[in-house]
Amino acid sequence: MPFGPGSQRQFADRAFSRTAGAPLVGGNDVRLLLDGRENYPAWLEAIAAARSTVHFECYIIQDDPTGRRFADALGERARAGVRVRLIYDWMGARGRTGRRFWKALREAGVEVRCFNPPRWDEPVGWLRRDHRKCLVADATVAFVTGLCVGKEWEGNPQAGVEPWRDTGVSIRGPGVRDVALAFADSWASMGAPVPDEDLPPEGTPGIAGEIPLRVVADTSGTAGAYRLDVLIAAIARSRLWLADAYYAGTPAYVQALSAAAKDGVDVRLLVPGEGSDIPVVQAYSRAGYRPLLEAGVRVFEWNGPMLHAKTAVADGRWSRVGSTNLNVASWMGNRELDVVVEHEGFGAGMETAYTADLARATEIVLARRRIRLAPGIEPPAERPRGRRGRASRAAASAVRIGNTLGGSLTQRILGPAEASLMAKAGLVLLLLVPVAILWPAVIAWPLAVLGLWFALALLVQAWRARR
Repeated sequence: MPFGPGSQRQFADRAFSRTAGAPLVGGNDVRLLLDGRENYPAWLEAIAAARSTVHFECYIIQDDPTGRRFADALGERARAGVRVRLIYDWMGARGRTGRRFWKALREAGVEVRCFNPPRWDEPVGWLRRDHRKCLVADATVAFVTGLCVGKEWEGNPQAGVEPWRDTGVSIRGPGVRDVALAFADSWASMGAPVPDEDLPPEGTPGIAGEIPLRVVADTSGTAGAYRLDVLIAAIARSRLWLADAYYAGTPAYVQALSAAAKDGVDVRLLVPGEGSDIPVVQAYSRAGYRPLLEAGVRVFEWNGPMLHAKTAVADGRWSRVGSTNLNVASWMGNRELDVVVEHEGFGAGMETAYTADLARATEIVLARRRIRLAPGIEPPAERPRGRRGRASRAAASAVRIGNTLGGSLTQRILGPAEASLMAKAGLVLLLLVPVAILWPAVIAWPLAVLGLWFALALLVQAWRARR
């Protein structure tokens, strides 16, 4: 039976709700905020205006002038009687923020919780991170973003240091409640829950605008954003423009983008260039350009200091802004938080910002046997190739070899670009075989220690589950 226009809209809404695990909430005012120059002042203003609660969840809060400014603002509100709750991630804080920083906040009256510090009974538990970045003040305004708190997002104009490129949104209206509930879920995962009186009841806040949105709050294994990203790639008709800080697409997602490009959709991917803060991820991203380029996806590298945004806009109608990167860790393992806006006016603003970003980017094109810069574009200054560069390339090659080997064993179709990687994988295995034969203890002892650790951890977890 054919669908009418109304039935098609209902079908699309149901598909998006089931895919993302998040209902469409109308009546919001949503503002696009670019970089630290627009996000940080809005956050600090909301904190200063709070009279009842401030809930702040952020992967990284650095102990630097920027982080201390936020600490002072949160501490001032706590001393004034506002109930301030703060979540930070153990991995995000490692090497950036010490105990004295958190102790000072607690002494000021801020309730501080650390997500997932290492535990001996969970050997691989550290892989689950709280990568969310959100702020809710008085349950009236919420911010969902890709920005952490640190000096990198502000730069240093006096020294000629540009800020990192990033994107966030502010929300007023019924959607604030969904962000507040996402924070409450994270808070409850580490101890006593947020009291009911500090959460907005159903139906509040009231209507603030005309923009519908979904708050996609992923936890480990839920993969709502991943399913949504694949769905949007499948339904995009004319344009799909993506920006990501740490791109490492899965085969299924690469195939979704490739299929869209082959079907005539203008698919673009903007990623960091030489300014990437994690060179090994940049090397891995570059290793995955070829299948995208061969399918007609246009790839661009940002020429600024660091592109940290995680955004998508399809057909100027569907937009995603938040913390989820296009990689397995974000899609499958972490706590992530994104806002999906279904509004043409907001989408137009997203496309305008994206077009401005491309003006500062270099397009990557295919040569006969290698990837090169587009004609007429000067390459960025080459980074010195010290130990860090060699280590990054070696690690990226190792990961690519692992993926290629997995693909060959599971009968995934491999292209010519992966032939050399299969050869390297075969050579590595040939080298390991004589080591295992002549010096078995070199391999057996590390495996035995790991096996003992995992066995004890499993027994402890089984005992806890049985209790």
